[in-house]
Amino acid sequence: MKKLVFFVFISIILFFTLPPQGVSQENTETDYQIIPDDAIRLRILANSDNKDDQQLKRLVRDQVNAEISEWVQDITDIEEARRLIEARIPEIEKIIAKTIEAEGRDNSFQVEYGKNVTFPTKLYGDFLYPAGEYEAVLITLGEGKGANWWCVLFPPLCFLDFSNGTSVAEAAEVEEKEIVEEEDDAEVKFFLFEWLGWS
Repeated sequence: MKKLVFFVFISIILFFTLPPQGVSQENTETDYQIIPDDAIRLRILANSDNKDDQQLKRLVRDQVNAEISEWVQDITDIEEARRLIEARIPEIEKIIAKTIEAEGRDNSFQVEYGKNVTFPTKLYGDFLYPAGEYEAVLITLGEGKGANWWCVLFPPLCFLDFSNGTSVAEAAEVEEKEIVEEEDDAEVKFFLFEWLGWS
């Protein structure tokens, strides 16, 4: 009787865990979302991680991104985009100041544009974006110690939601959790063998 129960149990497990035939296994390796070498990014650092500072970051993001996207939407040449963005840094500063004032805040801020803006490694879904120094407009709100948001201004890729990502450290934690769950499954299977007297 025990053997019959065991085989029924194993059959159910196999039915639900094995992939259907004919379905190809997806490549589990992390891929890179293509960002051209000649790209200009936008990175915004919040003052802190508290709710109000993060909300202000998002408001600044929306206003600045909408404006710059209009400026570069018909541009195809990276040099032209560079000249335009660099010349309009004062306009970006006005947009930020106006957004902060509208929220009744008095945060200081800084806007920089250069080719050596530091970005951390980030994993977004299946796409890995390596750490490094990239050409970007960097907006620092207050002390700039909060979570950042970034996108690619030119060519316009800000429609991609880079902000809903997971840091590499967080991804490692998820992987470690999956390993622990697999070990728990193994313990359950060993228990079944002992119960059946097969150990």
